[in-house]
Amino acid sequence: MTSLDRRSVLRAAASAAGAGALAAGCAPDRAEDPGAARAARGPGPSGAGRHPPAAARRPTRVPGQGAQIEHGPRDGRAVALTFHGAGDPRLATALLGEAERAGAKVTVLAVGDWLDEQPAMARRILDGGHELGNHTMHHRAICALPAAEAYAEIVRCADRLRALTGTIGSWFRPSRTRRATELVTSLARKAGYPHVLSYDVDSLDANDPGAPAVRRTVLDSVGPGSVVSLHLGHAGTVAALPPILDGLRRRGLRAVTTTELVT
Repeated sequence: MTSLDRRSVLRAAASAAGAGALAAGCAPDRAEDPGAARAARGPGPSGAGRHPPAAARRPTRVPGQGAQIEHGPRDGRAVALTFHGAGDPRLATALLGEAERAGAKVTVLAVGDWLDEQPAMARRILDGGHELGNHTMHHRAICALPAAEAYAEIVRCADRLRALTGTIGSWFRPSRTRRATELVTSLARKAGYPHVLSYDVDSLDANDPGAPAVRRTVLDSVGPGSVVSLHLGHAGTVAALPPILDGLRRRGLRAVTTTELVT
């Protein structure tokens, strides 16, 4: 992306954020549409079939950690910025570029039907040195689902990740909830994820409050070891990321993948 392209994307991001024009990630449930049918068929030919699969970590196991991980060590100098993966791929690409220019690494928990629609994003995330995980197939309220449906949400997204990257991803994060129930935790373990990834800082960026509000919310709450919840597909988040990363740097903190944070 040229400097002019980058400025154009960020200007558009800031403008859309102020208007609250873009919504994705953990916004209210939407009716399932033809994307569900595409999900059942699997990734299309425009994705990994054109390139060798990008390298991906297997699920992270942290000895001594509980079933749900909310934060990392408090005596270090690292934090994990974690992104619910959905929405406009142009905004996702712009955000990843901002992270990379600052030397930051992030963790993206991808929604399976987003990967069906945007299979190239899996490779883009991994090729940037970032981490990729599972945020269910259709982003339903997983803790309210019967066991069989909840398990299918986890496994179908895991299948998409495996098809695109060779593994089921590093982490599982439940959709539309901060913490998983015991049932969902056990289903995630059955699907191959030793831990459920939660968070201790909620940016509230899915509400599209504008970039300055997102920046304030994160920097007012973040500390060593924090796992921060953010979203791809929101223009305000793209605009907020550079000042967030600058604020972390000024405090002597660095943004790393979740696996690096906790291992």
